[in-house]
Amino acid sequence: MTVTRRMTRNGIFGAAALSLLLTLPGCISLGAKVPDQLMTLTPDVSASAGSVASGTLADAIAVIDPGTPRELDVQRIPVQVNDTEIAYLKDATWVEKPARLFRRLLSETIRAGGTRLVIGGADEQYAAATKLTGQLLAMGYDARTQSVVVRFEAVLARPGGKIATRRFESEIAGVAPKAQYVGPALNEAANDVAAQVAEWVG
Repeated sequence: MTVTRRMTRNGIFGAAALSLLLTLPGCISLGAKVPDQLMTLTPDVSASAGSVASGTLADAIAVIDPGTPRELDVQRIPVQVNDTEIAYLKDATWVEKPARLFRRLLSETIRAGGTRLVIGGADEQYAAATKLTGQLLAMGYDARTQSVVVRFEAVLARPGGKIATRRFESEIAGVAPKAQYVGPALNEAANDVAAQVAEWVG
């Protein structure tokens, strides 16, 4: 009988606690707040529907996610406040991390050129004879110059162990520090860098 009373009492307390939680929706959060808008990178050029590319792994190029510094390993846009301070732009959130967005933009830009067979997938990309990777050094806003900057240190590994590196950069000045201006400017700068890389890769 004692056990039954204890279970009943616990059940009453549990129901009361649940009722209290349901009446306080503005006071608690069961997860992170979803941003009102998410930003992405959209290629200026894209392979047309139905286009076909064929070849062998010896001819193919794989574009691999670039490395990033710590400030870019998040879904936020870094702001270089001064030489030693970095903040993040208010109300600006990428749909996923910048390295993956930039890799997809690079892949599509190279593919749209029609001169290289671009492959993806965890297995195929490492089997390709030519691999493009590197370091995405900057993809953010510089408050000192009111500009957006995209900087990519490309590493191209060719058959036979040949490796080439080259740094690419695009800067757009006169951008107000607001998400609605910074986002499109970063998309423009990223496309500029992707086009430069695609031309270099050939």
